[in-house]
Amino acid sequence: MSFPAAALLALTVLRLVVAACVPLSPDEAYYWIWSRNLAGGYFDHPPMVALWIRVGTFLCGDTPLGVRVLAPLSVALGSVLLARAGAVFTGSQAQGVMAAALLNATLAFGVGAVTMTPDTPLLFFWVCALAALARFLASGRGAWLLAVGAGTGLALASKYTAIFLGASVAIWFLAVPALRPWLRTLWPWASGALALLIFAPVITWNAAHHWAGFAKQGGRIGGFRPGQALTYLAELIGGQIGMLTPLVFLLCCVGVWVAARRAWLGRDPALVLLVLLTLLPLPIFFQHVIADRVQANWPAIVYPSAVLLGAMVWARLHRPALALGFALTAPVYLQAAWPVLPIPAKLDPSMKRLAGWADFARDVEAARLAQGAQYIVADNYPIAAMLAWHAKTDVPIVAAQARWALFDLPRPDLTGQTGLLVRSARSAENFEARPWPGLSNAGTAQRTRDGVTAEVFRLYRVTGQSIDPRFVTLPRPAARRTP
Repeated sequence: MSFPAAALLALTVLRLVVAACVPLSPDEAYYWIWSRNLAGGYFDHPPMVALWIRVGTFLCGDTPLGVRVLAPLSVALGSVLLARAGAVFTGSQAQGVMAAALLNATLAFGVGAVTMTPDTPLLFFWVCALAALARFLASGRGAWLLAVGAGTGLALASKYTAIFLGASVAIWFLAVPALRPWLRTLWPWASGALALLIFAPVITWNAAHHWAGFAKQGGRIGGFRPGQALTYLAELIGGQIGMLTPLVFLLCCVGVWVAARRAWLGRDPALVLLVLLTLLPLPIFFQHVIADRVQANWPAIVYPSAVLLGAMVWARLHRPALALGFALTAPVYLQAAWPVLPIPAKLDPSMKRLAGWADFARDVEAARLAQGAQYIVADNYPIAAMLAWHAKTDVPIVAAQARWALFDLPRPDLTGQTGLLVRSARSAENFEARPWPGLSNAGTAQRTRDGVTAEVFRLYRVTGQSIDPRFVTLPRPAARRTP
């Protein structure tokens, strides 16, 4: 076994261990609920992450590893595919392997390999399409474009930003003179039709649900707050330096600059494709800063092509970039799975997102018993999802929010029943989901770790009314329920 293969195997085993040991995040618990209610789409994203979690929990049960198991495995397989594609795009097997190594050294992929979000299948299928494009270039066989279409369709079924993959490939065929004759053949058009066919269930779901998913994500480009634009731009750039890690970010910037100049002058198909895949999505993110902040993970779709270009320049920085990237990722793994580092709570992401949920759910159950409540309800979807994941009894966990009307989950009849409403103290004192007759304060609960408070929650005793489509009873991990 070669050293790169052995290193990837060891890294994958480590990631599987971390994935099993890190507590589930609120978003992951939310996506787990999706996996118990499979559909053609959801309010937030297409359905692929739910399908992946369903497969993972079938294999490993309703556990953190079950939710995440396909993440480290897909990153490992994607790394092999990227290395092989890189050998074609760069003309060097060593540079292809280095590109895969650089991608694994980024904080984005380090964290993404031990968590499950829509980005996980998105990036895997994006790399699959990239590998198929490399085979198309190397072989000149149009049949490889069908694999490109399949990868693009599956990426679209993972996250809507995969539209930039299809757009980049379409522009590529138009921009490179040597490729234009292919447009007179069936292959590119069959590829596009296959992508649309795979994506069709998402379109159908949106059409049946007032285009909720498209409106949610498409609405992000609206708004106009130029006064905050410089702040949001600084956050965007700083976030990418952090997600890529500084030296990998530098290599990517230099690689894209050099490749863009060469592609403009020579129309080299490989360079034009990689430049398009890297640069085409960026304007939408820069436009977004005029309205709102860009989440640091959103531009991750450009990373596979960017590291391929980065592997082609400044070879003397490759090993330092790897060392720095893995050195930055290691304490993130350590703190998330075994929080022993003396990091202030306000600066510790694992504290903010992961700490204390199991004990919090236990305390909420104790408060429910003290209040004589018959159910627990939350009008914030992350809180509701975490309560459903951690609750130990069969007492109903009710989610109360407009998005739940789009789910095919049981609608409880709470008429006259006493419940315990749980809300974060960060939320304003308004109750948008519905009026709550007889609402009264029932104390507070906290999420803590080692005596340090991560979040405070307000508890309210409430009385339910009639059936409301925005109210659903959430599924629960079967192994955790007790009478």
